[in-house]
Amino acid sequence: MKSLTYIICLFLVTACNAQSTSSTTTEKIQEVNTEMKFNVLTDAEKRVILNKGTEYPGTSEFTDSEANGTYICKQCNQPLYTSETKFNSHCGWPSFDDEIDDAVTRVRDADGRRTEIVCSNCQGHLGHVFEGEMMTTKNTRHCVNGISMNFVEGGQDLPATLKDEPMDMTNMDTATFGAGCFWCVEVLFEKLKGVHHVESGYAGGKLKDPTYKMVSQGTTGSVEVAQIVFDPRIITYEKLVDIFFHVHDPTTLNRQGADRGTQYRSVVFYHNNEQKATATEVMQRIDASDLWSDPLVTAIESYYNYSTAEQYHQDYYNLNKETNGYCNAVIGPKVAKFQLKYKNLLKE
Repeated sequence: MKSLTYIICLFLVTACNAQSTSSTTTEKIQEVNTEMKFNVLTDAEKRVILNKGTEYPGTSEFTDSEANGTYICKQCNQPLYTSETKFNSHCGWPSFDDEIDDAVTRVRDADGRRTEIVCSNCQGHLGHVFEGEMMTTKNTRHCVNGISMNFVEGGQDLPATLKDEPMDMTNMDTATFGAGCFWCVEVLFEKLKGVHHVESGYAGGKLKDPTYKMVSQGTTGSVEVAQIVFDPRIITYEKLVDIFFHVHDPTTLNRQGADRGTQYRSVVFYHNNEQKATATEVMQRIDASDLWSDPLVTAIESYYNYSTAEQYHQDYYNLNKETNGYCNAVIGPKVAKFQLKYKNLLKE
């Protein structure tokens, strides 16, 4: 992806192409409505809990702790282990020889060699379980990532477990922006208060369900976009449009930096006439200001032919920033600048 930028940065990115799934705005809000009301996770926590990563050994404060209390799931608060079952295995991670009844589910790894353990309530990744090591009388070791848990000291009330309940999406709205590489745009808007979900996708082209390979050829008319589901009671559509005009260059036609092609064009896809009027007003205000020295070339178009991008594009920066050159060299500086400029609007 973004091959010219890779050459400049001397990095390569490999990716597979998979067929995307189309959805209308209404369907998209209904789909997001199935997301659960769990605790908000940091990027490091997501890497382990959602994407089955492993924290570095010896880094958790729980590894050698002998405090009395209960270890609970960081994502949903479900009680997992008690301090009575904790022991020091000298492996570098918190270890337990038993779980609270029905709190942990065992799942065989794809390689068939290890057994993963997940929270039985939210399915968040905890670590792995091993048997036959003769470390305790129960002959079992739950090797758990400390980052997957919180600790509640003995005598304190446990927080309520967050159950499998859908969030209320009644008051949510949707915005769709094309501002260059959707990897770059997605990671910025998802940091804002009031933004519930951001998805990378394609919009505005001749095809209803193009693949990334098709779009990257620049012949479909499809644009890489970020589709934002947000709560207008917390952050307005007008504010999102204003931010849109600040976080990319709206004066370059079919180009953002070294990324060239119609798939990178600057465009606001409006979902109704009210959004159209708001986007037009904000654009005129920005164009009349001294924010950009050249005239804006951003298009304001009716929302059509939207489809979700392949799964490997979703949350790309957060999942690949430690290993991907494009993320480090191009997106990282944008994220840092964005966090500094909009620090008062960021989620905690």
